Amino acid sequence: MKLLLRGHGERYPVEQLQMQLFPDEPSELVTAPFAPADGAVSSLCEGKIWVTATAAVTRGGRTCRAVRRVRKEQADVRHVRRILQQSYYLAALPLLPAAPPWGALAGVRPSKLSTQCLLGGGSEKDADRLLKDTYFVSAPRRRLCVDASRHTLEAARLLDKTDLSVYIGIPFCPTRCAYCSFVSESVERFGELLEPYLQALLREIAYTGGLLRRSGYRIRTLYMGGGTPTTLSSGQMERLLAVIREHFDLSRCLEFTVEGGRPDTLDPEKLRVIKAGGCTRMSINPQTMSDAVLRAIGRRHTARQTLEAFAAARVAGFDDINMDLIAGLPGDTAEGFADSLSQVLALGPSNVTVHTLALKKGADLFHSRANLPGPGEVEKMLAGAETALRGAAFEPYYLYRQKYMSGSFENVGWCKKGYTGLYNIYMMEEMHTILSLGGGGMNKVNLPDGQLARFHNPKYPADYLERLDTVLRQKDEIFDLLKEQA
Repeated sequence: MKLLLRGHGERYPVEQLQMQLFPDEPSELVTAPFAPADGAVSSLCEGKIWVTATAAVTRGGRTCRAVRRVRKEQADVRHVRRILQQSYYLAALPLLPAAPPWGALAGVRPSKLSTQCLLGGGSEKDADRLLKDTYFVSAPRRRLCVDASRHTLEAARLLDKTDLSVYIGIPFCPTRCAYCSFVSESVERFGELLEPYLQALLREIAYTGGLLRRSGYRIRTLYMGGGTPTTLSSGQMERLLAVIREHFDLSRCLEFTVEGGRPDTLDPEKLRVIKAGGCTRMSINPQTMSDAVLRAIGRRHTARQTLEAFAAARVAGFDDINMDLIAGLPGDTAEGFADSLSQVLALGPSNVTVHTLALKKGADLFHSRANLPGPGEVEKMLAGAETALRGAAFEPYYLYRQKYMSGSFENVGWCKKGYTGLYNIYMMEEMHTILSLGGGGMNKVNLPDGQLARFHNPKYPADYLERLDTVLRQKDEIFDLLKEQA
């Protein structure tokens, strides 16, 4: 779908919205007027009193237009981008089969808006009104945002200025799932890298631990993700956890999560090791409790193994257990998804994360797209999940969106009272600095002006091994930056 910008260069906010509203039509930025065809023209004009955004969107031979404006003295970058998106959305709306659940919002962190409203002294009604009147968000999504922001405010009260969180990445999995676009290597193909990778990671942990001690910063939450961290053997996991305890002061740590991910990587001994190593929160992620759907996405485990892994985690002493499900997987239905959720809830987890399938270019499923539920079916899955979870005394505590999501919906973390997943909030809401160790992660340093300084780790394990000295020097840069803010 063509996109022509006139009078402005704000490509990103307009193009992202176009891609969201018309996900099946590749966006093409053009620099000259085009003949009648599917496409859009986004214009900006500055007058004596008003700055005016105009959009004309054409689809299937029908053209719709909309205009939004802001007074010239208020026309900073934020307000200009807002009216550009609003005009595009309102022009496109009559051409869509239904109003999008998230309205004119194209960002991945919609709850930031409601959180900022509340932090600024606004009420929950004010936050709801902002999402409704400014961004045209649907009532169910507004409720999710405001409820999640309530948990965000509670999490913010637990932070001091010198707190940060740590992410430790293990970018390996037993096999690669069809929907996965994360940077992770299959042990079947790259298993020989696992032990060298672990050795390098232990070195980075020790080095970062020294920087932390000298900096005065303290770890508030710690998260081990991937990939699938429990791809490590029990012995490797024990070594990793021992080095973490040796070099990281966890006396202020409120939450230490290990992602079990694949139930077929968990057994009673490994879970015992993880619990003894200081982990307080376990994540066991079946994605579905249908063996047929599991086979369709290339996960080589069964629903029974999920039940066994959960039972073993309880025996190991875990009372805080998260479980993930994905709405929209190939071969699934609203009834099947409801059955998966019912089986998960029967186990009594403290957290349930409901993801919406996102078709990323790096995933095998992006190219095949066989037997995928449509947006209407996915909407039924999510609506049914919300009803069931709220009925079981779960509350939404964080949410985020991704590109290419089925139906343009969202991922939502649900928790029982007293089991808010703090790391997820701190990371997604960008509330404080996140140190990332290992391959594929990103360090985010919160700056005084509200901006973020980002430092990328090498994506792939082989690159991480080759560039470890560079990674350590980058940690020096990060702590120099933190020192300037102390």
